[in-house]
Amino acid sequence: MKRIGKPVFFIVAVIILFLTYTSVFGIYGENGDFKLTYIKGINDIRWGIDIKGGVEAVFAPADGVDATDDEMSAVKSILDLRLVQNNVTDYEIYPDYSNDRITVRFPWKSDEKDYDPGEAIKELASTAQLTFRGGTSQDGEVIVSGDDVISAKAVYTQTSDNKLEYVVDLTFSEEGKQKFADGTETYLNQSISIWMDDQLISAPTVSSHITDGKAIITGGGSGGFTADEASDLANKITAGALPFTLKIESFGTISPSLGTYALQAMGIAALAALCLIFLFMCIMYRVPGFVAFIALLGQLSISIMAVSGYFPVFNSFTMTIPGIAGMILSIGMGVDANIITAERIKDELWTGKTLDGCIMNGTKSSLSAIIDGNITIIIVAIILILVFGPANIFSMLFGVSTTGLIYAFGYTLLVGVIANFIMGVGASRLMLRSVSGLKFLRNKRLYGGKKKS
Repeated sequence: MKRIGKPVFFIVAVIILFLTYTSVFGIYGENGDFKLTYIKGINDIRWGIDIKGGVEAVFAPADGVDATDDEMSAVKSILDLRLVQNNVTDYEIYPDYSNDRITVRFPWKSDEKDYDPGEAIKELASTAQLTFRGGTSQDGEVIVSGDDVISAKAVYTQTSDNKLEYVVDLTFSEEGKQKFADGTETYLNQSISIWMDDQLISAPTVSSHITDGKAIITGGGSGGFTADEASDLANKITAGALPFTLKIESFGTISPSLGTYALQAMGIAALAALCLIFLFMCIMYRVPGFVAFIALLGQLSISIMAVSGYFPVFNSFTMTIPGIAGMILSIGMGVDANIITAERIKDELWTGKTLDGCIMNGTKSSLSAIIDGNITIIIVAIILILVFGPANIFSMLFGVSTTGLIYAFGYTLLVGVIANFIMGVGASRLMLRSVSGLKFLRNKRLYGGKKKS
């Protein structure tokens, strides 16, 4: 086995400890009376309704407008979009089509101190700005706005190349008709992108000069749009052209089902569990156990980064009780992976081979078992994210609330298993091969071997 340089262990260990500290405590500064966030920590996590509580609001069309079912679906679609944009997955939206009401529930922001539900609701219900822009950049020329769109519908039709597929059918107003004609002439064979506020929702390519104020958007892939994709895009476009604004019928706060004190208790329990894992790994597996624990800290830090929005440019993910369960399960997978490796090294040592050879053979023979187990979990986590994510494919069967909770579980589980590959498989083996080169740690007993006769 080719040895790794002795300083590698210390370099990797210092990097992991730095990531662990900063992911937990963050890095902050001050500019006068303002707090500056350089790196976000645990306190910046946006906790779900079940842990910290949140806001509930009921919206209705303003000015007594009698909204159609399509318009109500469009409102739901834009509220979905805005919440997902802010990485809020633990939310509930219940449209009441018969009474023109929409009930929305979502958790507090991570930095919300005064618990002002009114301000949060106003931000959510503010008018969405739909724009069609030349090119694929938000800085592109505005060709038409949502006010120029009369209707946007998902239809199943025969396209110009004689294929039957789902498309989005657009109709523009008289004023929008001329604007769109000018735009399609200018950007022929180029993209005209569609933006909802600062979110890109589609970027179709202009295939012809359109002068009659009617256009269709086809799917970019070989299979075109699915029915859900076409309907979702049509709803988002319609949402930007709603003839009414939303008014707030009522709003209030939701009490958490778990509570802050229970969250603190969970934190203490997690710390105690880490200490027990440290003792168990060091007693049972000695040097490989110590190295594995450092790698486990690295895995935990990556999992925390993924939900806290480690850097200021990324938003915090909504962390729920199922999300915590997913993180705990992935940590268990990380411990299991390192135990498999340590046991294989111990088995090799009892055959009387050299230390370097035992580490090489032990890590190599354990790799396939670790990959098989983790790949299975990754597939399950991806399925949970796709099925129960923002698309809400099964929301009609399981409910919106259940959908968001299962998505949080799948997300933290997937991140944790990927982090296990990075730290538990990659970094731990690198550190172990490095530390085994230190003279005072060359005794086989420190790796689970027999006592010298």
